Amino acid sequence: MASSLSSLLLPLGYASNKNLSVTSQVISSDKARGLIMRSPNLYLEDKPSRARECADVLTLSTRRDVIGLVLGVSSLFVNSFDVKAAGLPPEEKPRLCDDTCEKELENVTMITTGSGLQYKDIKPGQGPSPPVGFQVAANYVAMIPSGQIFDSSLEKGLPYIFRVGSGQVIKGLDEGILSMKIGGKRRLYIPGSLAFPKGLSSAPGRPRVAPNSPVIFDVSLEYIPGLESDEE
Repeated sequence: MASSLSSLLLPLGYASNKNLSVTSQVISSDKARGLIMRSPNLYLEDKPSRARECADVLTLSTRRDVIGLVLGVSSLFVNSFDVKAAGLPPEEKPRLCDDTCEKELENVTMITTGSGLQYKDIKPGQGPSPPVGFQVAANYVAMIPSGQIFDSSLEKGLPYIFRVGSGQVIKGLDEGILSMKIGGKRRLYIPGSLAFPKGLSSAPGRPRVAPNSPVIFDVSLEYIPGLESDEE
Protein backbone atom coordinates (compact mmCIF):
# COMPACT_ATOMS: atom_id res chain seq x y z
CA MET A 1 0.00 0.00 0.00
CA ALA A 2 2.74 2.46 1.00
CA SER A 3 4.84 1.73 -2.09
CA SER A 4 1.89 2.25 -4.43
CA LEU A 5 1.11 5.61 -2.78
CA SER A 6 4.75 6.58 -3.15
CA SER A 7 4.67 5.92 -6.90
CA LEU A 8 1.49 7.98 -7.21
CA LEU A 9 3.09 10.95 -5.49
CA LEU A 10 6.38 10.78 -7.36
CA PRO A 11 5.32 13.13 -10.17
CA LEU A 12 4.54 15.77 -7.55
CA GLY A 13 8.05 15.66 -6.16
CA TYR A 14 7.28 14.38 -2.68
CA ALA A 15 9.46 11.29 -2.98
CA SER A 16 12.56 13.41 -3.57
CA ASN A 17 12.29 14.98 -0.11
CA LYS A 18 14.11 12.80 2.39
CA ASN A 19 12.08 14.08 5.33
CA LEU A 20 8.78 13.24 3.60
CA SER A 21 9.79 10.07 1.72
CA VAL A 22 7.29 7.33 2.24
CA THR A 23 9.65 4.52 1.33
CA SER A 24 12.33 5.62 3.80
CA GLN A 25 9.81 5.52 6.65
CA VAL A 26 8.13 2.22 5.89
CA ILE A 27 9.71 -0.27 8.28
CA SER A 28 8.28 -3.71 8.78
CA SER A 29 7.48 -4.78 12.31
CA ASP A 30 10.08 -7.61 12.11
CA LYS A 31 12.91 -5.24 11.15
CA ALA A 32 11.85 -2.75 13.79
CA ARG A 33 11.79 -5.49 16.41
CA GLY A 34 15.26 -6.60 15.37
CA LEU A 35 16.65 -3.09 15.58
CA ILE A 36 15.17 -2.53 19.01
CA MET A 37 16.38 -5.87 20.35
CA ARG A 38 19.97 -5.02 19.30
CA SER A 39 19.89 -1.62 20.99
CA PRO A 40 21.44 -1.90 24.51
CA ASN A 41 20.15 1.51 25.59
CA LEU A 42 16.45 0.73 25.28
CA TYR A 43 16.48 -2.09 27.86
CA LEU A 44 14.16 -4.19 25.70
CA GLU A 45 16.31 -7.31 25.22
CA ASP A 46 14.12 -9.40 27.51
CA LYS A 47 10.83 -7.58 26.79
CA PRO A 48 9.55 -8.63 23.35
CA SER A 49 6.11 -7.07 24.07
CA ARG A 50 7.71 -3.62 24.38
CA ALA A 51 9.47 -4.26 21.05
CA ARG A 52 6.16 -5.04 19.38
CA GLU A 53 4.62 -1.89 20.86
CA CYS A 54 7.47 0.25 19.55
CA ALA A 55 7.25 -1.36 16.11
CA ASP A 56 3.50 -0.70 16.07
CA VAL A 57 4.15 2.95 16.94
CA LEU A 58 6.57 3.23 14.01
CA THR A 59 4.05 1.64 11.64
CA LEU A 60 1.26 3.93 12.92
CA SER A 61 3.50 6.97 12.49
CA THR A 62 4.25 5.91 8.92
CA ARG A 63 0.56 5.52 8.15
CA ARG A 64 -0.12 8.97 9.57
CA ASP A 65 2.60 10.44 7.36
CA VAL A 66 1.10 8.76 4.30
CA ILE A 67 -2.39 10.03 5.14
CA GLY A 68 -0.96 13.51 5.70
CA LEU A 69 0.71 13.45 2.30
CA VAL A 70 -2.46 12.30 0.55
CA LEU A 71 -4.52 15.01 2.26
CA GLY A 72 -1.89 17.57 1.36
CA VAL A 73 -2.04 16.59 -2.30
CA SER A 74 -5.86 16.75 -2.25
CA SER A 75 -5.82 20.26 -0.78
CA LEU A 76 -3.23 21.24 -3.39
CA PHE A 77 -5.61 20.26 -6.19
CA VAL A 78 -8.56 22.02 -4.50
CA ASN A 79 -6.57 25.21 -3.96
CA SER A 80 -5.38 25.12 -7.55
CA PHE A 81 -8.96 24.83 -8.76
CA ASP A 82 -10.05 27.75 -6.54
CA VAL A 83 -7.26 29.93 -7.90
CA LYS A 84 -8.28 29.19 -11.47
CA ALA A 85 -11.95 29.84 -10.69
CA ALA A 86 -11.11 33.10 -8.97
CA GLY A 87 -9.30 34.27 -12.10
CA LEU A 88 -12.36 33.83 -14.32
CA PRO A 89 -13.97 37.05 -15.59
CA PRO A 90 -17.44 37.85 -14.20
CA GLU A 91 -20.31 36.46 -16.21
CA GLU A 92 -21.61 38.96 -18.78
CA LYS A 93 -25.30 39.69 -18.21
CA PRO A 94 -27.69 40.21 -21.14
CA ARG A 95 -28.53 43.82 -21.98
CA LEU A 96 -31.01 45.68 -24.16
CA CYS A 97 -28.33 48.14 -25.26
CA ASP A 98 -24.97 46.73 -26.44
CA ASP A 99 -21.72 48.62 -27.09
CA THR A 100 -22.87 49.84 -30.50
CA CYS A 101 -26.12 51.05 -28.99
CA GLU A 102 -24.23 52.92 -26.25
CA LYS A 103 -22.21 54.82 -28.84
CA GLU A 104 -25.33 55.72 -30.82
CA LEU A 105 -27.07 56.99 -27.68
CA GLU A 106 -24.38 59.66 -27.31
CA ASN A 107 -25.87 61.43 -30.32
CA VAL A 108 -29.52 61.01 -29.30
CA THR A 109 -31.31 64.04 -27.89
CA MET A 110 -32.22 63.84 -24.21
CA ILE A 111 -35.86 64.63 -23.41
CA THR A 112 -36.78 65.92 -19.94
CA THR A 113 -40.35 65.84 -18.62
CA GLY A 114 -42.00 68.10 -16.04
CA SER A 115 -41.47 65.49 -13.28
CA GLY A 116 -37.71 65.42 -13.83
CA LEU A 117 -37.72 62.12 -15.74
CA GLN A 118 -35.27 62.05 -18.64
CA TYR A 119 -35.13 59.59 -21.51
CA LYS A 120 -33.53 58.77 -24.85
CA ASP A 121 -35.21 56.62 -27.47
CA ILE A 122 -33.01 53.72 -28.54
CA LYS A 123 -35.55 52.59 -31.14
CA PRO A 124 -38.91 54.21 -31.92
CA GLY A 125 -41.91 51.91 -31.85
CA GLN A 126 -45.06 51.79 -33.97
CA GLY A 127 -48.77 51.98 -33.30
CA PRO A 128 -50.56 53.39 -30.27
CA SER A 129 -49.17 54.10 -26.80
CA PRO A 130 -50.72 52.18 -23.89
CA PRO A 131 -53.64 53.91 -22.14
CA VAL A 132 -53.51 54.23 -18.35
CA GLY A 133 -54.63 50.99 -16.70
CA PHE A 134 -53.89 48.75 -19.69
CA GLN A 135 -51.69 45.71 -19.29
CA VAL A 136 -48.34 45.88 -21.01
CA ALA A 137 -45.59 43.32 -21.53
CA ALA A 138 -42.15 44.88 -21.29
CA ASN A 139 -38.57 43.76 -20.98
CA TYR A 140 -36.28 45.83 -18.80
CA VAL A 141 -32.74 46.06 -17.51
CA ALA A 142 -32.41 48.10 -14.32
CA MET A 143 -29.04 49.66 -13.40
CA ILE A 144 -27.45 51.96 -10.89
CA PRO A 145 -25.68 55.02 -12.43
CA SER A 146 -22.37 53.11 -12.68
CA GLY A 147 -24.00 50.65 -15.08
CA GLN A 148 -24.21 47.68 -12.68
CA ILE A 149 -27.41 45.68 -13.17
CA PHE A 150 -29.58 45.14 -10.11
CA ASP A 151 -32.64 43.63 -11.82
CA SER A 152 -33.52 42.33 -15.29
CA SER A 153 -36.42 40.55 -16.96
CA LEU A 154 -33.95 39.18 -19.53
CA GLU A 155 -32.34 37.01 -16.85
CA LYS A 156 -35.77 35.63 -15.93
CA GLY A 157 -36.50 34.81 -19.58
CA LEU A 158 -39.97 36.40 -19.65
CA PRO A 159 -41.23 39.95 -20.16
CA TYR A 160 -42.75 41.67 -17.15
CA ILE A 161 -46.53 42.16 -17.36
CA PHE A 162 -48.20 44.92 -15.34
CA ARG A 163 -50.90 47.59 -15.56
CA VAL A 164 -49.19 50.77 -16.64
CA GLY A 165 -49.95 53.98 -14.79
CA SER A 166 -51.57 52.19 -11.85
CA GLY A 167 -48.67 52.27 -9.38
CA GLN A 168 -47.60 48.65 -9.79
CA VAL A 169 -44.05 49.79 -10.66
CA ILE A 170 -41.94 52.81 -9.68
CA LYS A 171 -43.21 56.18 -10.87
CA GLY A 172 -40.44 56.81 -13.36
CA LEU A 173 -41.05 53.49 -15.15
CA ASP A 174 -44.80 54.11 -15.25
CA GLU A 175 -44.35 57.53 -16.78
CA GLY A 176 -41.67 56.45 -19.22
CA ILE A 177 -43.69 53.58 -20.72
CA LEU A 178 -46.93 55.56 -21.07
CA SER A 179 -45.50 57.52 -24.01
CA MET A 180 -43.81 54.55 -25.71
CA LYS A 181 -45.12 52.62 -28.72
CA ILE A 182 -45.11 48.87 -29.34
CA GLY A 183 -41.68 47.60 -30.39
CA GLY A 184 -39.95 50.70 -29.06
CA LYS A 185 -36.85 50.74 -26.83
CA ARG A 186 -35.99 53.54 -24.47
CA ARG A 187 -33.43 54.45 -21.83
CA LEU A 188 -34.98 56.08 -18.80
CA TYR A 189 -32.89 58.24 -16.46
CA ILE A 190 -35.07 58.14 -13.37
CA PRO A 191 -34.38 60.63 -10.54
CA GLY A 192 -34.47 59.45 -6.94
CA SER A 193 -37.86 61.04 -6.31
CA LEU A 194 -39.40 58.74 -8.96
CA ALA A 195 -37.38 55.62 -8.09
CA PHE A 196 -37.08 53.64 -4.82
CA PRO A 197 -37.89 55.73 -1.72
CA LYS A 198 -36.73 52.94 0.61
CA GLY A 199 -33.93 51.70 -1.62
CA LEU A 200 -33.04 48.08 -2.29
CA SER A 201 -30.67 45.95 -0.25
CA SER A 202 -27.74 44.22 -1.91
CA ALA A 203 -27.83 40.53 -2.81
CA PRO A 204 -25.44 38.04 -4.46
CA GLY A 205 -24.71 39.49 -7.89
CA ARG A 206 -26.85 42.57 -7.22
CA PRO A 207 -25.58 45.95 -6.00
CA ARG A 208 -27.35 47.99 -3.35
CA VAL A 209 -29.69 50.78 -4.40
CA ALA A 210 -29.62 53.62 -1.87
CA PRO A 211 -32.92 55.24 -0.85
CA ASN A 212 -34.03 58.01 -3.22
CA SER A 213 -31.01 57.48 -5.48
CA PRO A 214 -31.25 57.83 -9.29
CA VAL A 215 -31.47 54.68 -11.39
CA ILE A 216 -31.39 53.84 -15.10
CA PHE A 217 -33.86 51.58 -16.89
CA ASP A 218 -33.52 50.26 -20.43
CA VAL A 219 -37.04 49.27 -21.48
CA SER A 220 -38.57 47.62 -24.53
CA LEU A 221 -42.36 47.62 -24.95
CA GLU A 222 -43.07 44.17 -26.38
CA TYR A 223 -46.84 44.27 -26.73
CA ILE A 224 -50.11 45.54 -25.23
CA PRO A 225 -52.35 42.45 -24.97
CA GLY A 226 -55.76 44.08 -24.75
CA LEU A 227 -55.01 46.85 -27.24
CA GLU A 228 -53.61 44.47 -29.86
CA SER A 229 -56.74 42.30 -29.81
CA ASP A 230 -58.93 45.41 -30.18
CA GLU A 231 -56.89 46.60 -33.17
CA GLU A 232 -57.29 43.23 -34.90
